[in-house]
Amino acid sequence: MALVAGPRQVGKTTTCRELADVYLDWDNEDHRELILAGPAAVAARAGLERLADRPIRIVFDELHKYRRWKQFLKGFFDTYEDRVRIMVTGSSRLDVYRRGGDSLMGRYFLYHMHPLSVAELAGRPLSNTTHVAPVRLPEAEWQALRVFGGHPEPLVKRSSRFSLRWRELRTQQLLREDIRDMTGVQDIDRLAVLARLLATRSSDQLIHSSLAKQVRVSENTVRSWVATLSSFHYGFLVRPWFRNVAKALRKEPKWFLRDWSGIADVGKRTETFCACHLLKAVEGWTDLGLGSFELHYLRDTQKREVDFLVVRDEEPWLLVEAKQGAAGLSPHLDHFQRQTRAEHAFQVSMDADYVDTDCFSRTDPVVVPGRTFFAQLL
Repeated sequence: MALVAGPRQVGKTTTCRELADVYLDWDNEDHRELILAGPAAVAARAGLERLADRPIRIVFDELHKYRRWKQFLKGFFDTYEDRVRIMVTGSSRLDVYRRGGDSLMGRYFLYHMHPLSVAELAGRPLSNTTHVAPVRLPEAEWQALRVFGGHPEPLVKRSSRFSLRWRELRTQQLLREDIRDMTGVQDIDRLAVLARLLATRSSDQLIHSSLAKQVRVSENTVRSWVATLSSFHYGFLVRPWFRNVAKALRKEPKWFLRDWSGIADVGKRTETFCACHLLKAVEGWTDLGLGSFELHYLRDTQKREVDFLVVRDEEPWLLVEAKQGAAGLSPHLDHFQRQTRAEHAFQVSMDADYVDTDCFSRTDPVVVPGRTFFAQLL
């Protein structure tokens, strides 16, 4: 089975329905009655008793709302495994629901769906390697992605007024519906205050004690709420890497929003754009079985810093510094590359013109265009 997790309104249901022969939605009363009738009833509806030239593809949407959804899937899969391919989607928190006493273990792979990226819009095909030759993204598409973000609806409409209302409604639904209904958080109003504060601090180091004073809750509560917002894909944490780095910071993570389109500060927007693309790449490469990838950042007590470090199979592999314009090459890239022995060190310039050359052909610190670098990722 494939469990598909990702942010709200990123296109999980739409994409899976395009691939499906049979679509069942727990929020549809007729579909709910069919699921409650048991695996045999669903199999009859899908025509699994008939000879077919390939397995039938079934999508179960919002199935996590069924209290016994794991038991249902386990029984259905074990009975009809050779005749069916199953996709489960619907909740932004599906990857959290699967944890703990996981009766489905060994029966599924988890896949992460992210907003659209440079590589996707440019038509870059999936590959059995971590990167391929870059493909030029048309200028209008590049600018639209930077302004309106990668969520399909605002990106397609390209209206500032629509995007503003869409972001507000999406945040409200996330807080007032998803989190309130699916967690034990009761003080939604103060959680909303924390979410507004975090919306202005994308790419900043997260100081829980400072946030706790502003929201007027305990530090442990802030930590719990940040974890909740992260699990519902409102944002994500990037933690420092300190192995083999002298005097490296070890504690404070950096916070990033999942949607860069509402960030007013140009520098924060640039770094968040880069962070979202790198997160999509590391989770995608891991999902595709190309290795175990993690995203970190580097900073030491002398305030030398590199924005991102991609770790591959527990070894530093790729250093990335995000810049808006054509700044001089940061000396911190060379410093940390020598310490970590990372294979690549890129300073990504968002304003630089596209260059039709493989960034990964270089192993020394080098300035690369964002248009080129992001087109080589997922």
